[in-house]
Amino acid sequence: MTNTYTAIIQPDGDWWIGWIEEIPGVNCQEASRDQLLESLKITLSEALELNKQEAIAATRGNYQEEKIVV
Repeated sequence: MTNTYTAIIQPDGDWWIGWIEEIPGVNCQEASRDQLLESLKITLSEALELNKQEAIAATRGNYQEEKIVV
């Protein structure tokens, strides 16, 4: 399943900074625009996986997963 997220990016002096609009806490700083976009992609993937693991760990073992389309 492919999801699309929005990266907000901008130059800041000698650096590029950016964050993912839809997911708090996913932000990066890199020397180039391309490096920033790759770093945001990796960081977003890691954050989503960690959130998934934490959500499952918070269950009492007997749970169901349901897809929700917004």
